[in-house]
Amino acid sequence: MEQIELTYPASRNVNKKAHVGVVGSGDLEVLLEPAEGEVARVFIRTSVDGFRDTWKAVLDRFFAKYDGAVRIEINDAGATPGVVHLRLEQAVEVSER
Repeated sequence: MEQIELTYPASRNVNKKAHVGVVGSGDLEVLLEPAEGEVARVFIRTSVDGFRDTWKAVLDRFFAKYDGAVRIEINDAGATPGVVHLRLEQAVEVSER
């Protein structure tokens, strides 16, 4: 089990929480909640060790477009980078409804 924490700059407030996905074989859940300040914090718990650089690349790409001040918790059970990005986009969509 590996735990990763990343931080990104943020420039706008988010008002609503979101929960998408489930922790299961080959999938993950994303919990998104509003945060104070001008930063987004991401906490990742993954069952697959040794992929910190891959996680960082996926999240760098996501936060190049997303500027919300949030706290994101990701609980992973071996999801692919494509699934990670999809779940992040779904969480943002739910939080902006």
